[in-house]
Amino acid sequence: MRNLMLAVSAFLCLQLLPVMAQAANLVARIDIGSQTMTVVQNGVVKYQWKVSTAKKGYVTPAGSYSAKWASKNHRSSRYNNAPMPFAIFYNGNFAVHATYDLKRLGRPASHGCVRLHPDNAAKFFALANGVGLGNTKIVITR
Repeated sequence: MRNLMLAVSAFLCLQLLPVMAQAANLVARIDIGSQTMTVVQNGVVKYQWKVSTAKKGYVTPAGSYSAKWASKNHRSSRYNNAPMPFAIFYNGNFAVHATYDLKRLGRPASHGCVRLHPDNAAKFFALANGVGLGNTKIVITR
């Protein structure tokens, strides 16, 4: 009987390993004060990048959010069809996405979204889609 229980336990553990491997945590920590985004995967810092958040008159909402949906070649319906490549939406119309206005990275410049260098946005987009949007958190602090 004991051997049967051990065999069943071992079988169940082996069945759960793929599920556990897929449940990786990905956290993007955006610090509005320092205009940086730190990407942490499974508790390990993978990247730290300059970002641009909301300029005067706009707001990047602070809080902790789950990634909701992704759009590789998104265009803004609010701001004259502006390109928002590699967009990961986390709160209504707010997203982490690429920008081509590279000279403004590291200081507030957006209408509220979190802007990244296109190379960095592509990396984050791939990571988020790789672990699953449900396993991706966006944490924004002031």
